[in-house]
Amino acid sequence: MNIQYLYKLLKNLSSKTFEKGEIVIYEGNKINNVFYIRKGLVRSYLINDKGEEITFQLFAEKQIFGNVHTILFNEPSKFTFETLEKTKVYFTDLKTFQNLSNSNTEFLKFDNGIFGRQILKQAFQRIDSFVFLSPEKRYQQYLKDYPNIINRVPDKYIANVLGITPVSLSRIRQRISKKK
Repeated sequence: MNIQYLYKLLKNLSSKTFEKGEIVIYEGNKINNVFYIRKGLVRSYLINDKGEEITFQLFAEKQIFGNVHTILFNEPSKFTFETLEKTKVYFTDLKTFQNLSNSNTEFLKFDNGIFGRQILKQAFQRIDSFVFLSPEKRYQQYLKDYPNIINRVPDKYIANVLGITPVSLSRIRQRISKKK
């Protein structure tokens, strides 16, 4: 990529530090910022019909997150994004990023690879794990893919992400520890 365009990207990035428990994106908002986590932890969740918080996804260092519903479909967010730790992010408005992309084909390749593909990759990995893996295998894969998250969040968040109950998660951990 041309250094000039990389400089333009860096010039258009903002940084922000969120304290633990701050909301980055509220459900119903149409925020089209794309965030890169430098340090910290963010969860996306929704509140179901019973009034329970259901964690959909957890994001940690070196991961990208954003309101996929607005970014891809121009719809309000279906999730709330909350920091679980003090979190430092870099972010940019998607339009700014797209304007840079439109002026340079190399940048467009970078744009498509980083944002569109990353968001879709995460979504398809999650769907694939529910279709092809047992709950125990999903947990083992999650441990492998995100070892730095497991000990940083309550078990109920991990269980939600895996689509199981906290009791099932506890049983899976017991079975795995007996096998070792």
